[in-house]
Amino acid sequence: MDQFKAFSSQLNPLAAKLGKQFGQVKQFAQEKMGTAEDITELPQEYKDLEKRVDALRNMHNSLLRVTRTYQNSSYDYPAQLQETLGEFGRTVTDKIQAVALSPAEKAASEAAALEERKEAAPPKTLAHALSRASFQGSEQLGLEEPMGSALFKFATVQEKIGDFRLKMDNEISTKFVAPFGTTLNTQIGFAMKARRNVQNARLSLDSAKAQYKFARPERSEASRVEVEQAEDLFVAAVEEATTLMKAVLENPEPLRNLADLVAAQLAFYKEAQEILSDVAPEIDELSVTQEALYRNSRSE
Repeated sequence: MDQFKAFSSQLNPLAAKLGKQFGQVKQFAQEKMGTAEDITELPQEYKDLEKRVDALRNMHNSLLRVTRTYQNSSYDYPAQLQETLGEFGRTVTDKIQAVALSPAEKAASEAAALEERKEAAPPKTLAHALSRASFQGSEQLGLEEPMGSALFKFATVQEKIGDFRLKMDNEISTKFVAPFGTTLNTQIGFAMKARRNVQNARLSLDSAKAQYKFARPERSEASRVEVEQAEDLFVAAVEEATTLMKAVLENPEPLRNLADLVAAQLAFYKEAQEILSDVAPEIDELSVTQEALYRNSRSE
């Protein structure tokens, strides 16, 4: 008998929970079919907050879909060339340093660099690819040729721009993508969960009201108490969700994250502009030299 009582005490809460869930499902189905009566209206302030939070949530999802691109270093060079380790494996910096080496030292340096590149692939940005291709061209033409010299300068600059871009990508990933995702999954996520609790509490309240309306006399008082309890839970759920949604909308962190993204982009474009401004006159001068050589050869 004691075992039966213990089993019954465990079963009763489960039955009550299942009964509550069944009432919510029934109420939801009736609302969808248009047969439900006396649907509890949510406060206008609450509905306005829902719309604003939905807009903020959609904005987070949209920007994250785009800015996660910065976590893929080859986003501006998707059609990567099949560059061999022997041809493009080394950075331009490595090759510049190798120019001044003796043949024996150069061979040893290339062997060491080859081993290093087996473990670490070269950067996959467009700027780094331009740098490698340009340096290869400068090696083939020779630095004594104006085009070879220009390509050497261009290669050096493009490698630095590629490094600047990787730095920007890292800044954006760390200061925008990561915290933006955290806000979406935590603060906004908590608010969305609280809203689901409001929906469930409202369904339970309307289900309790419907049962009270058609309750038999002997069940009338018990049904009335259930309605009051459901109302209390509904009001508490609305208050909690309202508080969480206001906190989401007032949170200054997303705007700070956007400012950090802009700062990272500004730093990259500024550094790239400065270094290109330095090399542009030098390449222009080489171009003028090449034109002069061409005219002289044509006049002879």
